[in-house]
Amino acid sequence: MSRLDHLWNGWRADYVRGEDRREVPGAAGREGSVFSAILASGLPDTDTHIVHRGRDVFVILNAFPYASGHLLVLPLREVAEPEDLTPEEFVELWATVTDAVRALRASHSPDALNIGVNLGKAAGGSIARHLHVHVVPRWDGDANFMTATADTRTLPEALGETAARIRAAWPRHEERGR
Repeated sequence: MSRLDHLWNGWRADYVRGEDRREVPGAAGREGSVFSAILASGLPDTDTHIVHRGRDVFVILNAFPYASGHLLVLPLREVAEPEDLTPEEFVELWATVTDAVRALRASHSPDALNIGVNLGKAAGGSIARHLHVHVVPRWDGDANFMTATADTRTLPEALGETAARIRAAWPRHEERGR
């Protein structure tokens, strides 16, 4: 039997143990999810990697992305379940998911996209208390052997550069006919 070597991916250990407590500068002592802490931090969107703000919804880059351009679309209000959204939040959330798809297609030209929601910790919801929709660009052949063979992901682009590309490609309301 051969031995499998791994590159260390230590940030996952805290998540697996349920101890994932990412600190957000300027948000010490605040209650709520990391997303609520980011919103309350007062930091500029360029520092927090927020790429879009709407009336009831915002979009942020995933800090631990599966691929470059991995976005999270969230209500500003911290709710855990889709049925807890107001009708206005629901409509804006899904319209913003569509805008995220358009922005990623324009900024990164993916071959495909994954869109998904993990409800509850057991479903993979790492921050289950704040509903969020994943929008992940995918490319042919991007299965990323490093995840399977080295327990590590490789990302070809820094988060700041990714955020700037997506912001520049974000659809304008007049372009959509809204």
